[in-house]
Amino acid sequence: MQKVTCAIDSCSFCKSCSAAWKDLILIRKQTLLFKRGEALFAEGEEVKGIHFMQSGAVKVHKKWGKQKELIIRFAGQQDIIGLRGWASNSAFRISATALAPTTTCFIPLDFLEDSLSINPDLSKRLLLFYAEELQKAELRMNDLAHLPVKGRLARALLDLYAAFGIALGGFLNIEISRQDIASYAGTTYETVFKIFSDWITQGIIQSEGKRIKLLQLAYLQQQLGAMESE
Repeated sequence: MQKVTCAIDSCSFCKSCSAAWKDLILIRKQTLLFKRGEALFAEGEEVKGIHFMQSGAVKVHKKWGKQKELIIRFAGQQDIIGLRGWASNSAFRISATALAPTTTCFIPLDFLEDSLSINPDLSKRLLLFYAEELQKAELRMNDLAHLPVKGRLARALLDLYAAFGIALGGFLNIEISRQDIASYAGTTYETVFKIFSDWITQGIIQSEGKRIKLLQLAYLQQQLGAMESE
């Protein structure tokens, strides 16, 4: 982790606060740069603040059994990391790890609480974000419980598409391992490898190392309806 400087209006936290409050933001906030593979925080670590993402990509994950992990969500630009940890006000029940060089605006808990009492736009933003995350979490649990594995893998690719978009060349704007996709879809690396090999042969996706191109979005979206057809 490295501390860097940034413009005061480069993150959603700063944009949601009044002009009069921004002098204090300059004093209290920290702008942090994380390398690929570096942890923003770890499961069990004391909650000291939350991260407002400026750029990059992060996986939010937790332990699943002794040697496995379950990726709960992927986070990109303008997302908020650690909000539920603040609600519990003790220790993080999840971990967050950078999947690419990532810059965040880190806000200490005491300053966050002071900011919420002064800035109604910030309070509204956090409330809406929290509500949206709860809805997404409910959908994720429903998918893991009911969708067959091809549907879960299709959901994983579509969620990556929604979170990070497309880079030059038509590939997803993130490099991601098969193991991370397996951890998000609640399956094994071997299953991902087999299904992706079939989809590459069928021209549904294209793969170059950790880069993936979605060639048939309609097919992937159809897989989400498999739950109703079974």
